[in-house]
Amino acid sequence: MANQIKIKLKKSLIGSSEKQIKVVNGLGLKKVNQVVEQYDTPTIMGMINKVSHLVEIVK
Repeated sequence: MANQIKIKLKKSLIGSSEKQIKVVNGLGLKKVNQVVEQYDTPTIMGMINKVSHLVEIVK
């Protein structure tokens, strides 16, 4: 089983492209400073890479 990582939305989605907003929503993030747990899979890591300027991985 894959490990879980915590992902935090650190910036607002205002001014972001529609694709970036969909990726952030796909990660389960809705509000700034919200933290969600996701499994550490290549799909999730690819999504994080696409919006790395908006999210951060929390330990």
